[in-house]
Amino acid sequence: MRRLRQSAALRTLTRETELAARHLVQPLFVREDLAEPRAVASMPGVWQHTIDSLRREAAAAAEAGVGGVMLFGIPAQRDARGSAGDDPEGILNVATRAVVAEVGDAITVQTDLCLDEFTDHGHCGVIVDDGGVVTVDNDATLERYTAIACAQAESGAHLLGLSGMMDGQTAAVRQALDAAGHTDTVLMAYSAKYASAFYGPFRDAVDSQLDGDRRSYQIDPANRREGVREAVLDEAEGADIVMVKPALGFLDVVRDVRDAVRVPVWAYQVSGEYAMLEAAAANGWLERRSAIIESLTSIRRAGADTVLSYWATEAADWL
Repeated sequence: MRRLRQSAALRTLTRETELAARHLVQPLFVREDLAEPRAVASMPGVWQHTIDSLRREAAAAAEAGVGGVMLFGIPAQRDARGSAGDDPEGILNVATRAVVAEVGDAITVQTDLCLDEFTDHGHCGVIVDDGGVVTVDNDATLERYTAIACAQAESGAHLLGLSGMMDGQTAAVRQALDAAGHTDTVLMAYSAKYASAFYGPFRDAVDSQLDGDRRSYQIDPANRREGVREAVLDEAEGADIVMVKPALGFLDVVRDVRDAVRVPVWAYQVSGEYAMLEAAAANGWLERRSAIIESLTSIRRAGADTVLSYWATEAADWL
């Protein structure tokens, strides 16, 4: 077995899994009330951007050959229905237009389609308080998602990331976009999105207002088959791409979903995965660059066609 491992040239020639810049998507955060970029304390090297710095980061991603950028917006004002999400002058829609103008012909501009960044309660949908018991109203939330989807498409987003985990969201958004004439807008469904402990730093990055958890609509991390069922349903509803999130803790689900659907499968290397590796590297416990490349390669090896990663642009430069 060692014959094919004896030189760098042979190892490269016989490598089974390719990792290239085009396989990566860079998530980026833009905040409405900033005069200059602000560092995210729990994610070293990640920033909340102004419109100007966001344009520069998107341009750098395009120059590095990254496949796309996924934009998340942080509004100055929030309310219960997440009004900033479908406001044409809301921060994410303004930022989308700016990034499309900057790099729209060179890179796929993607937008997060959810309510959690825009609501004053931090949930991914419209909430109902029944005597102190707070629940998320699925169908009322779908109405908000369709409005936001049309606003994002009007702003020029090439791909919408449906991350809210409401039943029927893919079908509802596809129907609304088609009716509005946005038949070419791509839908990527966060199909197997788990109620993970590894989202903590992301909530710092978007200044989440969440009190409680999202276990009534995100998947139990103990469930493998359920993630596959979600992906198959989303494919049937018209998703062009399906997502597994998080990535490293759910490589078995990535493999299962890849085997079950015919559309592209993406995976999100989430904030907690990023933060723990950065912390270990900062302490000298891991060789940073090698560990980053190995982690990305493992997600590709499991079956992901594309990986969302906060290292995307940096790793693309290495690759």
